[in-house]
Amino acid sequence: MTTAQPLPPHLAEPSVPGTSMTYLGGPPFRRYLLVYILAMAGITAAYGGIGSIILPLHIQDIEFAIWFTGPDATADLHQLTNLKAQIEAGTATATAQQQHQLGLLASYEAARASSLSIVTAVGAIATMLVQPVAGLLSDRTRSRWGRRAPYIAGGAVLGAALLIGVRYSAGIGLMIALWSLAQVAINLAQGPLNTTVPDRIPENKLATVSALSGIGTSVGALLGAVAVGIVFGVMGLDSYYPFALALAVTGLLFVLVARDRSSLALQAPDANWAGLLKSFLVPLRSADFRWVWIASLTMAISYAVSNAFGLYMLQSYVQPALSAAEATRIIPVLSIVTLPGMLVSMLVTGRWSDRIGRRKPFVIGASILFAASMLVPLVWPALPAMFVQAIVSAAWPSAATWPWTGRC
Repeated sequence: MTTAQPLPPHLAEPSVPGTSMTYLGGPPFRRYLLVYILAMAGITAAYGGIGSIILPLHIQDIEFAIWFTGPDATADLHQLTNLKAQIEAGTATATAQQQHQLGLLASYEAARASSLSIVTAVGAIATMLVQPVAGLLSDRTRSRWGRRAPYIAGGAVLGAALLIGVRYSAGIGLMIALWSLAQVAINLAQGPLNTTVPDRIPENKLATVSALSGIGTSVGALLGAVAVGIVFGVMGLDSYYPFALALAVTGLLFVLVARDRSSLALQAPDANWAGLLKSFLVPLRSADFRWVWIASLTMAISYAVSNAFGLYMLQSYVQPALSAAEATRIIPVLSIVTLPGMLVSMLVTGRWSDRIGRRKPFVIGASILFAASMLVPLVWPALPAMFVQAIVSAAWPSAATWPWTGRC
């Protein structure tokens, strides 16, 4: 007669057949935490590096080739932008050729901004739609590798392949398609990856894991921006490759190190697609939820616009204007200066809000602070103003978003 094998230390069997084990602590918990943070950093580094720097640079290369052709193909945009500022200030006049190129510059800048808006907007919409679908499918997936692993591994590898495809996009249409598909694939990995936290972590450790995850996400995005500032001058558009590699490697590493239990025994109801569609609208019937949704939407738009167009502002708005190479090096520095304020804000506002039992004052105050910070470069279009804006607004994302997790 055989006896049941004892459970490995620090692991608890799932209460529902086919779901994940629980990490109670010890080496399994630490291994999970390490590879989870790495996987999240791999994803956010791709967004931070590619989305904020490489993609805008790639788009402007495509638009430059469209607008500046023939004898104008050798035009120096940096010099043209500074000449435009001098003419507007009344300190210089343009020759006929320069006037022609300044007209091309205006069309190029408008097309560049429009193309970046479309690329990022379509990708964001695709991401928004795929998240709930990925969650519904992974909840019901039966496989020997568990419910989440196929999506994490498959999404990371497919996303990496699509990012390499974006690198070879010669036109905006192809870039829109490939970048959107890449974001869909990455979110197929990110959604189930996030879900492994409530799947596997006991309630008494959730706050710790969530805090470390938030720090890992912020650091991943920061490292992505810093890495681009270092490698783009050497690799150019081939800078897509290291981010694609990091995405694939960290996703696979998580699946291999933090192995899940088989979900073949899972008993799950059939997917209710009609219910899923209704779930997008039903919460909006609540006035409180509507306000939270509207506030979160406008907040996300503000942050996305600021992040996406930061590179172009350095090249075309601040005076004196920076070259593409200079702007690429400055963007990571702007990200670095926000980190201390953001970390302090996460520590201070959370404790303060819990102590007084209020959320709305922090949300309103942080939103006003961010709006005020945006006025600085508006009235002072210079590089120091961009640093002031970044530092002042650093507390906003954490102070404005964290309290929404509680009651107002």
